[in-house]
Amino acid sequence: MIGNLSPVAVDTKSAPREFWSRYHAYRRLRQAEVRPDDPIKPDDLVEKDLKRDEPFDIRYRYELVSDGVLLSWFTASTARPGTPEYESNRHILWADASVRQDHRRRGLGRMWIPLALELMDRHGCTTLSMGTEEKSGGAFLTWMGAEARLGGAENRLALRSVDWARLKRWAEEGPRRSPATRLEVYDGHLPEAMWEDYCPQFSSMLNTMPWEQLDHGDIVVTPAHMKDWTERLDEQGASEHTMLTREPDGVISGITDVSYAPSWKPGIIRQGFTGVRSDAQGRGLGKWLKAAMLLHVHELYPKVEVVVTDNAGSNAPMLAINKKIGFKQYRAGAEYQITREKLSRRSVPA
Repeated sequence: MIGNLSPVAVDTKSAPREFWSRYHAYRRLRQAEVRPDDPIKPDDLVEKDLKRDEPFDIRYRYELVSDGVLLSWFTASTARPGTPEYESNRHILWADASVRQDHRRRGLGRMWIPLALELMDRHGCTTLSMGTEEKSGGAFLTWMGAEARLGGAENRLALRSVDWARLKRWAEEGPRRSPATRLEVYDGHLPEAMWEDYCPQFSSMLNTMPWEQLDHGDIVVTPAHMKDWTERLDEQGASEHTMLTREPDGVISGITDVSYAPSWKPGIIRQGFTGVRSDAQGRGLGKWLKAAMLLHVHELYPKVEVVVTDNAGSNAPMLAINKKIGFKQYRAGAEYQITREKLSRRSVPA
Protein backbone atom coordinates (compact mmCIF):
# COMPACT_ATOMS: atom_id res chain seq x y z
CA MET A 1 0.00 0.00 0.00
CA ILE A 2 2.78 2.42 0.91
CA GLY A 3 4.35 2.11 -2.52
CA ASN A 4 1.17 3.42 -4.12
CA LEU A 5 1.00 6.56 -2.00
CA SER A 6 2.55 9.90 -2.77
CA PRO A 7 2.25 13.34 -1.11
CA VAL A 8 -0.44 15.57 -2.58
CA ALA A 9 -0.34 19.33 -2.09
CA VAL A 10 -3.46 20.90 -0.62
CA ASP A 11 -4.61 24.42 -1.43
CA THR A 12 -6.98 25.04 1.45
CA LYS A 13 -8.45 28.11 -0.24
CA SER A 14 -9.88 26.05 -3.08
CA ALA A 15 -10.01 22.55 -1.57
CA PRO A 16 -13.22 20.60 -2.35
CA ARG A 17 -15.69 19.47 0.29
CA GLU A 18 -14.38 15.92 0.26
CA PHE A 19 -10.99 17.17 1.44
CA TRP A 20 -12.53 18.95 4.41
CA SER A 21 -14.54 15.86 5.33
CA ARG A 22 -11.45 13.65 5.55
CA TYR A 23 -9.36 16.40 7.16
CA HIS A 24 -11.88 17.00 9.95
CA ALA A 25 -12.17 13.25 10.54
CA TYR A 26 -8.37 13.07 10.79
CA ARG A 27 -7.99 15.98 13.21
CA ARG A 28 -10.71 14.52 15.45
CA LEU A 29 -8.80 11.26 15.67
CA ARG A 30 -5.60 13.14 16.43
CA GLN A 31 -7.21 15.22 19.17
CA ALA A 32 -8.81 12.16 20.74
CA GLU A 33 -5.30 10.73 20.94
CA VAL A 34 -3.30 13.72 22.19
CA ARG A 35 -5.86 15.98 23.93
CA PRO A 36 -8.94 13.90 24.68
CA ASP A 37 -10.19 16.18 27.46
CA ASP A 38 -10.19 19.40 25.42
CA PRO A 39 -13.12 20.68 23.37
CA ILE A 40 -12.82 20.21 19.61
CA LYS A 41 -12.66 23.37 17.53
CA PRO A 42 -15.72 23.75 15.26
CA ASP A 43 -15.18 22.85 11.61
CA ASP A 44 -16.16 26.27 10.30
CA LEU A 45 -13.61 28.07 12.48
CA VAL A 46 -10.85 25.68 11.43
CA GLU A 47 -11.69 26.26 7.78
CA LYS A 48 -11.73 30.04 8.19
CA ASP A 49 -8.27 29.93 9.72
CA LEU A 50 -6.78 27.63 7.07
CA LYS A 51 -8.25 29.68 4.23
CA ARG A 52 -6.69 32.95 5.38
CA ASP A 53 -3.83 34.61 3.55
CA GLU A 54 -0.40 34.20 5.17
CA PRO A 55 1.26 37.62 4.74
CA PHE A 56 4.43 36.82 6.69
CA ASP A 57 5.16 33.19 5.84
CA ILE A 58 5.17 30.90 2.82
CA ARG A 59 3.15 27.89 3.93
CA TYR A 60 2.70 24.41 2.47
CA ARG A 61 0.21 21.67 3.29
CA TYR A 62 0.29 18.08 2.03
CA GLU A 63 -1.66 14.89 2.63
CA LEU A 64 -1.28 11.15 2.13
CA VAL A 65 -4.63 9.58 1.30
CA SER A 66 -5.74 5.98 0.69
CA ASP A 67 -9.30 5.07 -0.34
CA GLY A 68 -10.53 8.51 0.67
CA VAL A 69 -8.98 8.32 4.15
CA LEU A 70 -6.33 10.81 5.26
CA LEU A 71 -3.46 8.78 6.72
CA SER A 72 -0.77 11.42 7.23
CA TRP A 73 -0.59 15.22 7.24
CA PHE A 74 2.42 17.48 6.70
CA THR A 75 2.80 21.25 6.93
CA ALA A 76 5.83 23.48 6.45
CA SER A 77 6.56 27.18 6.43
CA THR A 78 9.41 29.63 6.05
CA ALA A 79 9.69 33.39 6.29
CA ARG A 80 8.36 35.29 3.30
CA PRO A 81 10.94 37.43 1.45
CA GLY A 82 10.56 41.13 2.19
CA THR A 83 9.05 40.63 5.63
CA PRO A 84 10.82 41.97 8.75
CA GLU A 85 11.86 38.53 9.99
CA TYR A 86 13.09 37.20 6.67
CA GLU A 87 16.81 37.97 6.82
CA SER A 88 17.43 36.32 10.19
CA ASN A 89 14.96 33.43 9.73
CA ARG A 90 15.32 32.60 6.03
CA HIS A 91 17.54 29.57 6.71
CA ILE A 92 14.87 27.74 8.73
CA LEU A 93 12.03 25.55 7.44
CA TRP A 94 9.51 24.96 10.22
CA ALA A 95 7.58 21.73 9.71
CA ASP A 96 5.06 19.44 11.37
CA ALA A 97 3.97 15.92 10.45
CA SER A 98 1.64 13.35 11.93
CA VAL A 99 0.38 9.86 11.06
CA ARG A 100 -2.83 8.12 12.01
CA GLN A 101 -2.21 5.95 15.04
CA ASP A 102 -3.41 2.79 13.28
CA HIS A 103 -1.02 3.34 10.34
CA ARG A 104 2.25 3.97 12.13
CA ARG A 105 5.45 1.97 11.71
CA ARG A 106 4.68 1.45 8.02
CA GLY A 107 7.04 4.06 6.62
CA LEU A 108 4.54 6.88 6.15
CA GLY A 109 6.56 9.34 8.22
CA ARG A 110 9.70 8.67 6.18
CA MET A 111 7.85 9.64 3.03
CA TRP A 112 7.94 13.29 4.09
CA ILE A 113 11.74 13.48 4.16
CA PRO A 114 12.28 13.93 0.38
CA LEU A 115 9.55 16.58 0.35
CA ALA A 116 11.18 18.43 3.25
CA LEU A 117 14.49 18.37 1.40
CA GLU A 118 12.84 19.66 -1.78
CA LEU A 119 11.21 22.55 0.08
CA MET A 120 14.47 23.40 1.84
CA ASP A 121 16.29 23.52 -1.48
CA ARG A 122 13.52 25.60 -3.04
CA HIS A 123 13.96 28.31 -0.42
CA GLY A 124 17.63 27.91 0.43
CA CYS A 125 16.92 26.66 3.95
CA THR A 126 19.70 24.89 5.80
CA THR A 127 17.87 23.94 9.03
CA LEU A 128 14.69 21.91 9.52
CA SER A 129 12.84 22.51 12.79
CA MET A 130 10.07 20.25 14.11
CA GLY A 131 8.40 20.01 17.51
CA THR A 132 6.63 17.15 19.26
CA GLU A 133 4.91 16.32 22.53
CA GLU A 134 4.61 12.61 21.77
CA LYS A 135 7.05 9.79 22.55
CA SER A 136 6.54 8.34 19.09
CA GLY A 137 7.32 11.72 17.54
CA GLY A 138 10.48 12.11 19.59
CA ALA A 139 11.61 8.61 18.65
CA PHE A 140 11.05 9.31 14.95
CA LEU A 141 12.90 12.62 15.02
CA THR A 142 15.79 11.03 16.87
CA TRP A 143 15.91 8.22 14.28
CA MET A 144 15.92 10.89 11.58
CA GLY A 145 19.01 12.40 13.16
CA ALA A 146 17.45 15.52 14.65
CA GLU A 147 18.50 16.83 18.05
CA ALA A 148 16.28 18.23 20.81
CA ARG A 149 17.28 21.89 21.09
CA LEU A 150 14.54 23.49 23.22
CA GLY A 151 12.52 21.81 25.93
CA GLY A 152 9.20 23.10 27.18
CA ALA A 153 5.78 22.20 28.43
CA GLU A 154 2.15 23.17 28.38
CA ASN A 155 1.22 24.07 31.96
CA ARG A 156 -2.31 24.35 33.30
CA LEU A 157 -3.87 26.10 36.25
CA ALA A 158 -7.09 24.83 37.83
CA LEU A 159 -8.78 27.99 39.08
CA ARG A 160 -10.67 26.12 41.80
CA SER A 161 -7.34 25.54 43.56
CA VAL A 162 -5.99 29.10 43.34
CA ASP A 163 -5.04 30.96 46.50
CA TRP A 164 -6.85 34.18 45.58
CA ALA A 165 -5.74 35.92 48.78
CA ARG A 166 -2.10 35.42 47.74
CA LEU A 167 -2.79 36.88 44.29
CA LYS A 168 -4.47 39.89 45.85
CA ARG A 169 -1.37 40.45 47.99
CA TRP A 170 0.85 40.24 44.90
CA ALA A 171 -1.37 42.72 43.07
CA GLU A 172 -1.19 45.12 46.02
CA GLU A 173 2.56 44.69 46.50
CA GLY A 174 3.29 45.68 42.89
CA PRO A 175 2.41 49.38 43.14
CA ARG A 176 3.90 49.61 46.62
CA ARG A 177 7.28 48.37 45.36
CA SER A 178 7.09 50.49 42.18
CA PRO A 179 4.98 53.54 43.08
CA ALA A 180 5.98 55.45 39.95
CA THR A 181 4.98 52.57 37.66
CA ARG A 182 1.50 52.59 36.13
CA LEU A 183 -0.56 49.46 35.41
CA GLU A 184 -2.59 49.75 32.20
CA VAL A 185 -5.48 47.40 31.37
CA TYR A 186 -6.88 46.88 27.87
CA ASP A 187 -9.98 44.75 27.41
CA GLY A 188 -10.40 43.91 23.74
CA HIS A 189 -7.85 44.74 21.08
CA LEU A 190 -4.99 47.00 22.01
CA PRO A 191 -5.86 50.42 20.52
CA GLU A 192 -4.41 50.81 17.05
CA ALA A 193 -2.99 54.20 18.03
CA MET A 194 -0.63 52.36 20.40
CA TRP A 195 0.77 49.86 17.90
CA GLU A 196 3.71 51.92 16.66
CA ASP A 197 4.95 52.44 20.21
CA TYR A 198 4.00 48.98 21.49
CA CYS A 199 5.39 46.75 18.74
CA PRO A 200 9.14 47.44 19.08
CA GLN A 201 8.95 47.18 22.85
CA PHE A 202 6.93 43.96 22.62
CA SER A 203 9.43 42.56 20.10
CA SER A 204 12.33 43.42 22.38
CA MET A 205 10.80 41.48 25.26
CA LEU A 206 9.90 38.51 23.08
CA ASN A 207 13.53 38.26 22.00
CA THR A 208 14.65 37.88 25.62
CA MET A 209 12.88 34.53 25.92
CA PRO A 210 15.22 31.58 26.58
CA TRP A 211 15.98 29.58 23.44
CA GLU A 212 18.49 27.10 24.86
CA GLN A 213 20.33 25.56 21.86
CA LEU A 214 17.63 26.33 19.29
CA ASP A 215 18.79 27.89 16.03
CA HIS A 216 16.48 30.87 15.54
CA GLY A 217 16.22 34.34 14.11
CA ASP A 218 14.71 37.53 15.46
CA ILE A 219 11.06 37.98 16.36
CA VAL A 220 9.83 41.23 14.81
CA VAL A 221 6.26 42.29 15.58
CA THR A 222 4.93 45.19 13.52
CA PRO A 223 1.57 46.99 13.27
CA ALA A 224 0.86 44.75 10.25
CA HIS A 225 1.27 41.72 12.51
CA MET A 226 -1.08 43.28 15.05
CA LYS A 227 -3.68 43.88 12.36
CA ASP A 228 -3.46 40.29 11.16
CA TRP A 229 -3.67 38.97 14.72
CA THR A 230 -6.74 41.03 15.64
CA GLU A 231 -8.51 40.01 12.43
CA ARG A 232 -7.85 36.36 13.20
CA LEU A 233 -9.22 36.74 16.72
CA ASP A 234 -12.36 38.43 15.39
CA GLU A 235 -12.94 35.66 12.85
CA GLN A 236 -12.61 33.07 15.59
CA GLY A 237 -15.00 34.88 17.93
CA ALA A 238 -12.21 35.30 20.48
CA SER A 239 -11.43 38.19 22.79
CA GLU A 240 -8.10 39.36 24.15
CA HIS A 241 -6.99 41.21 27.24
CA THR A 242 -3.64 42.93 27.73
CA MET A 243 -2.01 44.39 30.81
CA LEU A 244 1.23 46.33 30.83
CA THR A 245 3.33 48.30 33.25
CA ARG A 246 4.65 51.66 32.09
CA GLU A 247 7.46 53.65 33.64
CA PRO A 248 7.37 57.45 34.15
CA ASP A 249 9.39 57.98 30.96
CA GLY A 250 6.72 56.10 28.95
CA VAL A 251 8.73 52.90 28.49
CA ILE A 252 6.75 49.67 28.78
CA SER A 253 8.47 47.58 31.46
CA GLY A 254 6.23 44.50 31.49
CA ILE A 255 3.49 42.84 29.45
CA THR A 256 1.03 40.00 29.87
CA ASP A 257 -1.89 38.99 27.64
CA VAL A 258 -4.62 36.35 27.43
CA SER A 259 -7.14 35.23 24.83
CA TYR A 260 -10.55 33.64 25.27
CA ALA A 261 -12.87 31.87 22.81
CA PRO A 262 -16.13 31.44 24.74
CA SER A 263 -18.17 30.02 21.87
CA TRP A 264 -16.35 26.68 21.79
CA LYS A 265 -14.13 26.48 24.88
CA PRO A 266 -15.92 28.48 27.58
CA GLY A 267 -13.99 26.78 30.37
CA ILE A 268 -10.46 27.59 29.15
CA ILE A 269 -8.44 30.80 28.89
CA ARG A 270 -5.07 30.84 27.14
CA GLN A 271 -2.31 32.81 28.81
CA GLY A 272 -0.03 34.19 26.11
CA PHE A 273 3.20 36.07 26.61
CA THR A 274 4.37 37.43 29.94
CA GLY A 275 7.64 39.32 30.04
CA VAL A 276 9.54 42.01 31.91
CA ARG A 277 12.35 44.16 30.56
CA SER A 278 15.72 43.06 31.86
CA ASP A 279 16.39 46.49 33.41
CA ALA A 280 13.08 46.34 35.30
CA GLN A 281 13.44 42.86 36.78
CA GLY A 282 13.75 42.29 40.51
CA ARG A 283 10.80 44.54 41.44
CA GLY A 284 8.05 41.93 41.28
CA LEU A 285 6.51 43.26 38.06
CA GLY A 286 5.97 39.76 36.70
CA LYS A 287 4.09 38.69 39.84
CA TRP A 288 2.08 41.92 39.75
CA LEU A 289 1.07 41.43 36.13
CA LYS A 290 0.24 37.73 36.46
CA ALA A 291 -1.78 38.27 39.64
CA ALA A 292 -3.64 41.29 38.32
CA MET A 293 -4.54 39.50 35.09
CA LEU A 294 -5.81 36.36 36.82
CA LEU A 295 -7.90 38.40 39.25
CA HIS A 296 -9.27 40.42 36.33
CA VAL A 297 -10.28 37.55 34.06
CA HIS A 298 -11.69 35.56 36.98
CA GLU A 299 -14.02 38.47 37.67
CA LEU A 300 -14.89 38.88 33.98
CA TYR A 301 -15.36 35.17 33.27
CA PRO A 302 -16.37 33.38 36.49
CA LYS A 303 -17.22 30.16 34.59
CA VAL A 304 -13.67 29.68 33.32
CA GLU A 305 -12.11 26.64 35.00
CA VAL A 306 -8.60 26.36 33.53
CA VAL A 307 -5.80 28.68 32.38
CA VAL A 308 -3.40 27.19 29.82
CA THR A 309 0.09 28.47 29.06
CA ASP A 310 3.35 27.33 27.47
CA ASN A 311 6.77 27.74 29.04
CA ALA A 312 10.32 26.93 28.06
CA GLY A 313 11.88 24.51 30.50
CA SER A 314 14.77 26.89 31.10
CA ASN A 315 12.61 29.92 31.91
CA ALA A 316 13.23 29.57 35.64
CA PRO A 317 11.85 32.98 36.78
CA MET A 318 8.49 32.52 35.05
CA LEU A 319 8.23 28.86 36.05
CA ALA A 320 8.84 29.85 39.68
CA ILE A 321 5.98 32.38 39.56
CA ASN A 322 3.67 29.91 37.82
CA LYS A 323 4.47 27.18 40.34
CA LYS A 324 3.59 29.47 43.24
CA ILE A 325 0.30 30.34 41.55
CA GLY A 326 -0.50 26.63 41.09
CA PHE A 327 0.27 25.84 37.45
CA LYS A 328 1.09 22.16 36.86
CA GLN A 329 2.70 20.50 33.87
CA TYR A 330 0.14 19.02 31.48
CA ARG A 331 2.28 17.94 28.54
CA ALA A 332 6.02 18.18 27.96
CA GLY A 333 7.65 18.47 24.56
CA ALA A 334 10.67 19.65 22.66
CA GLU A 335 11.69 21.40 19.45
CA TYR A 336 14.10 19.34 17.34
CA GLN A 337 16.39 20.56 14.59
CA ILE A 338 18.51 18.97 11.89
CA THR A 339 20.68 20.40 9.13
CA ARG A 340 19.81 19.87 5.50
CA GLU A 341 23.08 17.98 5.01
CA LYS A 342 22.34 15.55 7.81
CA LEU A 343 18.71 15.10 6.75
CA SER A 344 19.80 14.11 3.25
CA ARG A 345 21.39 10.97 4.68
CA ARG A 346 17.91 9.65 5.45
CA SER A 347 15.99 8.60 2.37
CA VAL A 348 13.01 6.49 1.40
CA PRO A 349 13.87 3.32 -0.51
CA ALA A 350 12.78 3.48 -4.14
